[in-house]
Amino acid sequence: MSEPVLTARALRKSYLSGDRQIEVLSGVDFSVVAGESVSIRGESGSGKSTLLNLLSALDTPDSGEVSWAGKPSIGTEVRATFLGMVFQSFYLIPEIDALQNVLMARRMVGRIGSAEKARAVELLKRVGLAERAHHLPSQLSGGERQRVAVARALMNSPQLILADEPTGNLDEKTGDSVIELLLSLSVELKTSLVLVTHSAVHAAKTSRKTILHEGKLHDVV
Repeated sequence: MSEPVLTARALRKSYLSGDRQIEVLSGVDFSVVAGESVSIRGESGSGKSTLLNLLSALDTPDSGEVSWAGKPSIGTEVRATFLGMVFQSFYLIPEIDALQNVLMARRMVGRIGSAEKARAVELLKRVGLAERAHHLPSQLSGGERQRVAVARALMNSPQLILADEPTGNLDEKTGDSVIELLLSLSVELKTSLVLVTHSAVHAAKTSRKTILHEGKLHDVV
């Protein structure tokens, strides 16, 4: 079996609510190997987004550890090249066009040259937006904006994509197409995918399925 690209061990996270300490994650173990797609389901408030924030090093656990390709998950530049993220709310910059939004992922780690521009153009072509490259986000549909976000997440050739409810703001048909796009690109580019979703239908399409319940992550057979 391939070596894990991401490993989490004994993750715990709690938050203070009034005078109560509420434990959201109570010892989560998780790993993803190269090219694997894994879904994480759970009820609202079960801690799915909290877990994703820990896996992406956007937040730190109370205890436990996360490693990326066998190394501690630290450093903004490392994050920008190791993983790509797709969010429910797209988070595109409204003042710049689709192509520049994709290129923004690269600007975070270095200069933009002809090779980087060519890759961004190719990624927009792969997500079906070659003719929309110079449209502003306000000129795109919700599904198109999410496709731009997928292209942006892939810009730096990451080993891992973390997708947090990527269809949450989309209608069913458009959401299905975005999931198919994520899964097909994951296979084609040999990029691991962790998909947080409420949808049992979308979760069923990943190669491994898990459920987060009462602070623990369980495999679904």
